[in-house]
Amino acid sequence: MNEELQIKIKNNMNHDNFLSPLACLNKDAIRLHEEKEDIRPPYFHDTDRIIYSLAYTRYINKTQVFTNTLNDNVTRRSTHVQLVSKIARTIGRALGLNEDLIEAASLGHDIGHTPFGHAGEAILNEISLRVGEGYFNHNIQSVRKLEFIENKGNGLNLTMQVVDAIMCHNGELELECYRPKKKTFQDFLSEYSKTYYEKDANASLIPCTLEGCVVRISDIISYIGRDIEDALRLHIITKHDLPKDIMTTTGYTNKEIVNYFIRDVINNSFGKDYIKMSKEAFENLKKLKKFNYEHIYSKANSKETLNKWHDMMEKVFAKSLKDLKEENETSDIYIYFYKYMGDNYKKNTTKERVVIDYISGMTDRFFIASYEKALTDNK
Repeated sequence: MNEELQIKIKNNMNHDNFLSPLACLNKDAIRLHEEKEDIRPPYFHDTDRIIYSLAYTRYINKTQVFTNTLNDNVTRRSTHVQLVSKIARTIGRALGLNEDLIEAASLGHDIGHTPFGHAGEAILNEISLRVGEGYFNHNIQSVRKLEFIENKGNGLNLTMQVVDAIMCHNGELELECYRPKKKTFQDFLSEYSKTYYEKDANASLIPCTLEGCVVRISDIISYIGRDIEDALRLHIITKHDLPKDIMTTTGYTNKEIVNYFIRDVINNSFGKDYIKMSKEAFENLKKLKKFNYEHIYSKANSKETLNKWHDMMEKVFAKSLKDLKEENETSDIYIYFYKYMGDNYKKNTTKERVVIDYISGMTDRFFIASYEKALTDNK
């Protein structure tokens, strides 16, 4: 490819001139390690790096909400991130924002999720605190996976704007209005580090771009109605249980609910330096979320199941740590993880953190197989 043609192709792929003055431009992208970009704009390039990563491949067998169901129409983590991407890009395009940045952050935001979703996250957090490795949060682990574990521990060298949006995406913490918080790369790294040892640090994270704010609000929009439809499919709730006082406004189907919130966000954010819902829509969002917690999430897994998972994760952690400390090169943690990591990762990572990294990257299926093997090996 000659230089003249390369310049023309780069110009075709770079849409900075068509974006809102409030958008995060490609020319402003920052990487921790400087590198020469190819014909792809930096955030577009980040999307490629994420979807070709090993961690992205494992999305397909990770729980979203419902585990051990034979209904293949129920949402898995791989579907969820695509729904977030589509919703966020719809909002982003309407607002003239950078869709490449939005897509990369959307597709990478849940890559740090554990087996069994938020239930597994809570168990691994308990273990992490006990062994002195600080708090475990899936959004922080997503950053760790992409920047410190992938590529043999060398990371993918994504842009700061993308990893910041991933770190700050936490859809469990909704706000009526999101105002971007300006950051340097050092600010980002400082916030990232604090989340391990300051209890409230994760809850206070705010994205540094409007695009990151869009991803965060889209995460909530994507699962509110979808989880209701999945719960109906699994007969956890019936149509008679639905909160009619709210849904006469938002709509009853996921399609209607998504459309209601997308339109509201666009109407209240266009041309603004923030991403916002109307007061009415925000109240409806909180009420729907409360309904989901009381009628769906609290019933998705029984206490017996949660206790079983807790026991399983404790056993897999103990077995993996023992194998690592004893340098058992025939063990699963060596065969499937540790032998692929580079010297820098091995030198700078505690054995306990290695095991946390290993377990958090497992699919549900692989985790169950590891547990069963641990039981067999202990006999």
